[in-house]
Amino acid sequence: MHQRPAARRDTALWTLIIASAAGFMAALDNLVVTTALPSIREDLGGGLGDLEWTVSAYTLTFAVLLMLGAALGDRFGRRLLFTIGLCVFTAASAGAALAPGMEALIAARAVQGLGAAIMMPLTLTLLSAAVPPERRGVAFGVWGAVNGLAVAAGPLIGGTLTEHLSWQWIFWVNVPLGAVLVPLALLRLDESRGPFPRLDLPGTALVSTGLFGIVYGLIRGNGDGWTSAPVLGGLIGGTLLIAAFVGYETRAVNPMLPMRLFRGRAFSAVNAASLLMFVGMFGSIFLLSQFLQDVGGYSPMEAGVRMLPWTAMPMIAAPVAGALSDRFGGQPVVVTGLLFQATGLALLALVVSPDLSYPELIPSLVVSGLGMGFFFAPTAGLVMSSVRPEEQGIASGSNNALREVGGALGVAAMSAVFSAQGGYTSARAFVDGLTPALWTGTAAVLLAAVAAALVPRHTGRVRDKDAPHQDPVTA
Repeated sequence: MHQRPAARRDTALWTLIIASAAGFMAALDNLVVTTALPSIREDLGGGLGDLEWTVSAYTLTFAVLLMLGAALGDRFGRRLLFTIGLCVFTAASAGAALAPGMEALIAARAVQGLGAAIMMPLTLTLLSAAVPPERRGVAFGVWGAVNGLAVAAGPLIGGTLTEHLSWQWIFWVNVPLGAVLVPLALLRLDESRGPFPRLDLPGTALVSTGLFGIVYGLIRGNGDGWTSAPVLGGLIGGTLLIAAFVGYETRAVNPMLPMRLFRGRAFSAVNAASLLMFVGMFGSIFLLSQFLQDVGGYSPMEAGVRMLPWTAMPMIAAPVAGALSDRFGGQPVVVTGLLFQATGLALLALVVSPDLSYPELIPSLVVSGLGMGFFFAPTAGLVMSSVRPEEQGIASGSNNALREVGGALGVAAMSAVFSAQGGYTSARAFVDGLTPALWTGTAAVLLAAVAAALVPRHTGRVRDKDAPHQDPVTA
């Protein structure tokens, strides 16, 4: 039985609300903990390595298990697995808030990453299934605005909660939201599955272990040394495992990530653009928030407030970008957004100085925010429209995994440039390191724009007739 139009609109609206809220929770926890680390160390003790793992335990599990989360949703039901992931994430957030020591906090953060990895890739597949094709651009725009705001506003929210309440509240804030979303997901979301009858366990093990090794090496490279045995082992071993995964997937009967997808120019190009965009954006936010505090002398909350021209802009730009992608296609909007982002980072590199006044930063922050807003929503549409409908869960998982890997790479690479050229000894030394790091981020985002320009212009106009990748049997 087909749903009536009013019922379909109601389902689409509820799906948009639930998917956006869940995506906000998962994206927020990427950076929300960074401004709370001094308070956590004062309360729970621990050394620098413990604090690093408080951040990286979430990033690692999130990145390496995204593909598994998408595959489980296709196999056992997307609404069911989304709800399970939401429950795991919410319970782990409570566990992090109640952690009596650093070991318990790190373990809870890893479980948070597991829950996020299950629910995050399913937000887009649920949304794509519920929203009519002609409205998906706007829906992806809202979803992208909310997720972009969460990523960029993490330091502000974390600093505000830590400064005015306690560090535990950066985790407690997830609990009531999760408690509301779980029953709503069970009552308001439609169930759907992918066509694949069996899980690809060997492929899942290879890609998860390989990504773990690579991300571990990138995160630990600056602290342990790029030539240390654990870092080299992670990078080299992870690369070999990813190569083995590619070889296995080309021969697997039911591959978790069909390699033929990457033979499509749209899918390959949009994923390359996503990885490179996150290299430049994540690394820049990581260093700029420290610049505002260490050089500008602002508190964590004050620094977050001064980032608002960047962090708030996606709320305005992303819905506009979604509407434009419906009209003109996603590719030109994404390229425009990446050029905005690269321009914003270049402006930052040109103006930063030890005695920089805040008003001089505002133009570059606004341009960067426009770029981020124009990137997120159309990219989601490009990913979803570049594959068959039954493969959208896998496509979403791979795109999100590459974004997380790009974020880890960006922080590691730009921090390495920063350390090589400057440091924390003085305001001048900080700027000496920050400037070339920002130019590195600019170059990464410009390469992302080149990759996005290779996406065919028609991809991303999501219409009922748009299924160039559909088989007649499965359409």
